[in-house]
Amino acid sequence: MTTEASKLSTDLYIDGAWRASTSGRRIDVLDPSTEQTIASVADATLEDAAAAVDAASRAAAGWAATPARQRGEILRKCFELMMRDAESLARLISMENGKALADARGEVAYAAEFFRWFSEEAVRINGDISVSPSGASRIIVQYQPIGVALLITPWNFPAAMATRKIAPALAAGCTCILKPATETPLTAYAVARLLEEAGVPPGVVNVVTTSSAGKFANAVLDDPRVRKLSFTGSTEVGRVLLRKAADSIISCSMELGGNAPFLVFDDADIDAAVEGAMLAKMRNGGEACTAANRFYVQRGALEAFSARFAERMAALKTGDGVGADTQCGPLVNAGAVEKVASLVDDAVAKGARISTGGARLDRRGYFYAPTVLVDVPPDADLLGEEIFGPVAPIVAFDTEDEAVALANATEYGLVAYVYTRDLARGMRVSERIESGMIALNRGLVSDPAAPFGGVKQSGLGREGAHHGLLEFMEAKYIATNW
Repeated sequence: MTTEASKLSTDLYIDGAWRASTSGRRIDVLDPSTEQTIASVADATLEDAAAAVDAASRAAAGWAATPARQRGEILRKCFELMMRDAESLARLISMENGKALADARGEVAYAAEFFRWFSEEAVRINGDISVSPSGASRIIVQYQPIGVALLITPWNFPAAMATRKIAPALAAGCTCILKPATETPLTAYAVARLLEEAGVPPGVVNVVTTSSAGKFANAVLDDPRVRKLSFTGSTEVGRVLLRKAADSIISCSMELGGNAPFLVFDDADIDAAVEGAMLAKMRNGGEACTAANRFYVQRGALEAFSARFAERMAALKTGDGVGADTQCGPLVNAGAVEKVASLVDDAVAKGARISTGGARLDRRGYFYAPTVLVDVPPDADLLGEEIFGPVAPIVAFDTEDEAVALANATEYGLVAYVYTRDLARGMRVSERIESGMIALNRGLVSDPAAPFGGVKQSGLGREGAHHGLLEFMEAKYIATNW
């Protein structure tokens, strides 16, 4: 067990206590850089799932009645503790996820900001009073916590995806059960320890890892005391969870897959576009739902952009996630490498040319070289599905209408990137693209103060901003007069 991992409790965190699984089984956690086991965590059973729901339900009334200011102060303390432990958390993320340490440090800062943002939102849960149009009654609207929430998070941002859900849930007055991905559970348990230290009462947040994710989710969602599901993950799994949640009419927030287009027009600042492309493509090594997946470049800018982008990608230092000079770490597991390699091979077989990269690295760990492909044909599989790796396919376009049509030619609609010096064009294109978020002349869109979420098959609801708080609340209408 590594130094960082050895400091953690790796049992289930239920009702403010650390406990072994009722089966005694454990789940090994691997370092993608070395393929070595760095720790093991408890493997929850359905009995453990029931215990977590019991704990969250018992704590619900007390936490909902806790003054908003007090809830906010606890969340603010969570922010401070997370920043205090920022370096050890970043190293832990790098070890279990594989992302470069610089990326992991950025994630910790981003994750902590959700605690700070929602500590301030907790005291801004405002209702309203109005008079009905007929004048017969007053309309009073109050917001109340929705109840016990099941939070399911992915492996690619193990800290940020946890805090982006926990923080608004707690600010709203909800209790919750967090089920992190088995690839990256250590960060979730580290966050649980900080919540405990900050004064979050027992049962308000429960963290449970399991190798039987489907059975676990079904058992929790079948419990009538559970009223909210917040899920981040693939669209395929999201569809399954939505069908299950429908049985109990459970409110769902779903942040699902993406297939982000990155549009570069002839009049774009090419240096800025390349810089933005590096951010949009290579954050977390491309393993992000917001990662630029399809690069559409107007023909007049094609040669300059492609050459400079490929040069930057080729210069990236690939290595162990915790390496001091690493810029691109490994993918999360062997299956991820297989998928990326298959997508690249398919594109090349159909006529794409490799400008840089295009191969696995001959070393231990789950590594694939940063890759740029040009002359990518429209039937290449990697244009139609999430790559989730360090691969950038470039396609030429001629007109604005063609660019918009290409951007919208997907079932997904999470984020899109647009580069142009013409503000009118930028706004016009942004309005026409079917996407929940647009980064206009920016390579980064995520912000705790902004509503994060997609349209079409990319999900339901929003996270972050005041919108994220309302996802964990119910509006209650009271009709009266005086």
